[in-house]
Amino acid sequence: MASAGSGAGESPPPPRSSINSSAPTGSRAAGSLRHSPHRAAAGTRRPGRPPAAPPTRADGREPGGVEDPRASPPLLRQERPGNHLLEVMPTESGSCSTARQAKQKRKSHSLSIRRTNSSEQERTGLPREMLEGQDSKLPSSVRSTLLELFGQIEREFENLYIENLELRREIETLNERLAVEGQAIDGAELSKGQLKTKASHSTSQLSQKLKTTYKASTSKIVSSFKTTTSRAVCQLVKEYIGHRDGIWDVSVARTQPVVLGTASADHTALLWSIETGRCLVKYSGHVGSVNSIKFHPSEQLALTASGDQTAHIWSYAVQLPTPQPVADTTQVCGEDEVECSDKDEPDVDADVSSDCPTIRVPLTSLKSHQGVVIAADWLVGGKQAVTASWDRTANLFDVETAELVHALTGHDQELTHCCTHPTQRLVVTSSRDTTFRLWDFRDPSIHSVNVFQGHTDTVTSAVFTVGDNVVSGSDDRTVKVWDLRNMRSPIATIRTDSAINRINVCVGQKIIALPHDNRQVRLFDMSGVRLARLPRSSRQGHRRMVCCSAWSEDHPMCNLFTCGFDRQAIGWNINIPALLQEK
Repeated sequence: MASAGSGAGESPPPPRSSINSSAPTGSRAAGSLRHSPHRAAAGTRRPGRPPAAPPTRADGREPGGVEDPRASPPLLRQERPGNHLLEVMPTESGSCSTARQAKQKRKSHSLSIRRTNSSEQERTGLPREMLEGQDSKLPSSVRSTLLELFGQIEREFENLYIENLELRREIETLNERLAVEGQAIDGAELSKGQLKTKASHSTSQLSQKLKTTYKASTSKIVSSFKTTTSRAVCQLVKEYIGHRDGIWDVSVARTQPVVLGTASADHTALLWSIETGRCLVKYSGHVGSVNSIKFHPSEQLALTASGDQTAHIWSYAVQLPTPQPVADTTQVCGEDEVECSDKDEPDVDADVSSDCPTIRVPLTSLKSHQGVVIAADWLVGGKQAVTASWDRTANLFDVETAELVHALTGHDQELTHCCTHPTQRLVVTSSRDTTFRLWDFRDPSIHSVNVFQGHTDTVTSAVFTVGDNVVSGSDDRTVKVWDLRNMRSPIATIRTDSAINRINVCVGQKIIALPHDNRQVRLFDMSGVRLARLPRSSRQGHRRMVCCSAWSEDHPMCNLFTCGFDRQAIGWNINIPALLQEK
């Protein structure tokens, strides 16, 4: 489990969650940034707790619990009304009805909806009005919607049936061609056994093609029930494995050479080659969990926040290795998932960071907080830095002198995150008090503050866009988009089925990446339309809760990075034009 202590002699605030090592297989991913305070504290581990076990929340709710029934696939919800309609259908007499019932029993799986209720009614001559007029507790609007959906299913299966017939004709044509060609190969006849073997091989290939077509068409029908269907391709490009504990934060350098940075509960921060996945630099100057990492806008400097109540600024110099060919692991967004055990974590046979240079002493140490420093970021220009702490304050420091410039007070509970505007002297801080605050330092003489109230639980993060918008994510399972010019109510609300951790916005395309407690990563646009869900299966994706996301729009190889409590970071290539086209 992640380290959980505060600085020397410091007792951290009540943990946001405890550890539940008995989370069942297939449960949601363990932990979240709500309990990052518990993880972020410096010092020793909690006794008797296995490392990287699934945490629970302080309020008793388990983020890794059983999936919300409301999140079940819409297709299954539509089957139940369908079964009801089958019960009210008139029973057909004769051998035809008996054969049909026997066939349905033999194929009683989730895809046996072929030629469903509405088409059955049409074949038996019963008009749709009779079906709608039958006694049912369902509202007429619901029944009408169901009939419409089943009609769509029927049309899809009709198209599939036609394709199957064409494939069967191809099989017959191929068999005839093989029979003709087999009689005059090198002037000699092939035996019937040889012809049969060759024809059987070709038939097997086409049969496999037939099955593939069937599955693909069926998956298309299933996915059509979802609120938004995404056909964009999301490619897992590289996995960055080397940390000994959960990874809280991930960031991409803004200067050349472009490297990936990760902050972990194992008290270290690592810099990676994006192309090769190789560890380039290890920073071990902290004595507590490293909770965030951010790169200087113009220099090779990194800013890390830690549970040891400090933030460190340290310099790095790296030489990128030669890139290696990338294996093709293309997978379509929204593909059916295969649940993984919480114990299925990346194997770290050796300490990959032991071979890379280690930095142990920072250039500057920012000290003034009386609690865990949960996040830190650079102000525009890089001459000042802001830190957020569990002592309920955010502090603005001068980088060169390490002196405290402003103490930002006002939050009623521990802070969870801080973020700076990319082009203006604006800071936004998030807190467990269900609010986030906007601090304005554009006027050197005064700084103003605005409070945003719209969530019902901990605000885990709030980030700026290039324009006048702020996007906030919360443990209340919602993401809200705000206009800085009108703070009374959000301009868009995204409702999900799991708590949201540290979000990030693609600046150019305004796409929000949502990392969830339940191991999922979803992509939405600024108006709240769902664009995609990153693939997760037994072969790829996160196996525990996803803590953070970070876009890198200009990188040709990976344009999105995620990290989680499965001790790995993942680089993705998102086909953004396809996403926007599907929108």
